[in-house]
Amino acid sequence: METARGIRSDERLRRLESVTDAALSRLDVADLLDELLERVVDLLGVDTAVVLLLDEHTDHLVVTAAKGLEDEVRQSVRVPVGHGFAGRVAANRRPLTLAEVTAADVVSPILLQKGVRSLLGVPMLAGGDLAGVLHVGSLIPRLWTDDDVELLQLVADRAASAGQARTRRLDQVAAMALQRSLLPARLPAAAGLDLAARYVPGNDLGVGGDWYDVFGLPSGWLGVVVGDVSGHGLGSAVIMGRVRSALRSYALICDDPAEALTLLDRKIVHFEAGQLTTVLYAMISPDRSAAHVSLAGHLRPVVAAPGEPARLADVRVDPPAGTRPARGRARRTTVVGLPPGAVLVCYTDGLVERRGEIIDEGIERLLAATSAAPADAVCDAIMAAGLADRPTDDVAMLVLRRTGGAVPR
Repeated sequence: METARGIRSDERLRRLESVTDAALSRLDVADLLDELLERVVDLLGVDTAVVLLLDEHTDHLVVTAAKGLEDEVRQSVRVPVGHGFAGRVAANRRPLTLAEVTAADVVSPILLQKGVRSLLGVPMLAGGDLAGVLHVGSLIPRLWTDDDVELLQLVADRAASAGQARTRRLDQVAAMALQRSLLPARLPAAAGLDLAARYVPGNDLGVGGDWYDVFGLPSGWLGVVVGDVSGHGLGSAVIMGRVRSALRSYALICDDPAEALTLLDRKIVHFEAGQLTTVLYAMISPDRSAAHVSLAGHLRPVVAAPGEPARLADVRVDPPAGTRPARGRARRTTVVGLPPGAVLVCYTDGLVERRGEIIDEGIERLLAATSAAPADAVCDAIMAAGLADRPTDDVAMLVLRRTGGAVPR
């Protein structure tokens, strides 16, 4: 009896060492998941092993790695949380065993086609958050033991951190690529104007929903936009892309920035309910002498005329885009004069916000750094003054300067 217990103890130790091997930490995420599944199949004597990672945007589990069920990876099988075997494990966040699998128990028909008879699944939790589900299967009926559950949970805990890191990294890369694709690769040439822009992703929170845009309109006016969709990550970047495209469309049919932002309100309320978005939309007159500006919850732009100190433009700030206006209150447009040589600076809050100080201090720093100089030089001066350290939030800034020459018609 003692010998049998000793053998079981040695086997238990071997199992634990196998899945906590420090060498695994040197593998990248894909190789780590693959190696863990190989070891699970060997240690538990099972025929299949699958990792499904949670897609937080759709609330689905996505098959990411598999042994014995590789077709599920190739077909990118997705399981809604709460449905099927894996979905129930995710919803309840506790281990689940099935001694006899039926069609009613699973979402993916591949499990039945493979001949899986018994299943054991455990949640993958990282810091209390659900990262996914790990399940194993047997082609013969099997009663799962407490030791089986304990070992699989240990593997799931190891895989959860790696899986969550992979998901976040993929989201960040996708968000960065999407955001970069939506920012102008090159600012358009605009007669009578000198244009420059800067974008810096936040250091702490990852890519957010900040953007800037410049586009010519058929009327000869120039559209200028700086906006900020709340939040960070792929979700915010996707919404930013939709808002940007919608505003461009409304700009083609509206001669007044306030009217375009009113249409944007309806779009956000209907399709992006609950999403906070601030926007500055300005239309620059064909002769470049004025900017017609409407602000949806956005910070006021800075104006600097030759020989004068920089100041905040006297523009009224209306509620953020997507909020339902109070009865009888309409969005407003303010005309800001642009004498020859004047500079207009439009920006998101990441430029003027710092931890441990009120926003007024950041705005004062911005005003002190702004002058009626060439647009690129103004950008450089502002970034040097405002970003001594890397910003914690995204920064988007667009600077335009009215040049002295006449604008050809």
